[in-house]
Parts: sequence; structure tokens; C-alpha cells
Amino acid sequence: MALETCGSCLSCLLIPLALWSIVVNVLLYFPNGRAGYQLPSYVWHFEGICFSGVMILLLAVILIALECSVFYRCCESESCNKTYRSFLSIVLALLGVAFSGYSCIIFTWGLIQGPFCNSSGGWDYIFKDTAGGYLTDYSAWSRCTEPANVVAWNISLVSVLMALSGLQLIICFLKVAAELKRTLCGTYSVFVQARIL
Repeated sequence: MALETCGSCLSCLLIPLALWSIVVNVLLYFPNGRAGYQLPSYVWHFEGICFSGVMILLLAVILIALECSVFYRCCESESCNKTYRSFLSIVLALLGVAFSGYSCIIFTWGLIQGPFCNSSGGWDYIFKDTAGGYLTDYSAWSRCTEPANVVAWNISLVSVLMALSGLQLIICFLKVAAELKRTLCGTYSVFVQARIL
């Protein structure tokens, strides 16, 4: 019962997470708060803006509309209608898992690869061969001379984006579980009532 009650509020939680993903991803385009620098390749995948942002936002709005019985008359019987809405919610939540999962993978790859910055050897991903070891090697951060403080900027924002997409992934999984429980338990109760009659 708790999972079903929780399932009705999970969609609302996706909206602020999606909006924050868009905002934080936009900040990645302005290293150290400035424009005009060359940017890492993973920024152009638009995963924070498109996938864990706009797409998750659209899914959340549709899921909320389904929960508010906007499509109440799509079937003749109420039980058929509830099953249909639960099925749609499961499909949409699985899409949310795919979108947020993709974003989480890209952000993880971006964090391991490190920022695109200028060093003594020119513009390059100078930490790409460290397998993420640069994250704790603070002395190596000074190798990136331009943009200023780009390593700390990149790590902070990409970590936030990873956390946001990870939370979206968990919420979408919980949404799938809640809708599956609602559908299966509802179907079982219908069968039990029919057998008693």
C-alpha cells in the first residue's frame, strides 16, 4: 500500500530534478562563469538538457496527467481504464529509466575523461589517461591553465548532474515497481471477486 501511495507522488519529484538538470547543464557551457572557451565533447550530447531535462520533464507531466484521471473515459469500465493507465505509466517510467540511465552513463564518462583545457601541450583532455585518478590528485589540476579553475568547475557540475540523473533513475525504477504492484494486485483482486461471484 505504501508503494502505491508513493507511486502517485514520484512523478512530481521528477519535475524539479529535470529543471535542475537543464540549469546545471547550461552552466557547463560557461567554464568558470565565462563564455568563448572550447568545450568538452560530452557537453554536446545535450544529455542534461535533452534527456535528463526536457524528456524527463515531458514524461513527468504525462504521468501526472495519467494519475489525475485525465484519460478517464478511454475505456468503458473503470477497471479496464485503471489497467490501461497503469500500463502507460509503466511504459513511460521505463522510458524515464532509459533517458536518465543514458545521461548517468555519459556524465560518468565525462567525469572520468576530465575537462577539455589548455595546458603546456595545448588544448586537450589532459586527464583522459588517468582513468579518473585526477579527481583526487589536486596538484595535477594546476596543469589546466585555461579556463581558470575549470577542473573544479567541471567536477562540481558533472557530479551534480550525475546525482540528479541517478535520482531520476531510482525514481523511475520505483515508479515502475509501484505501477506493477498496482496492476498485478488490482488484476488479482478482480479475479478473486469474479471467482467468488
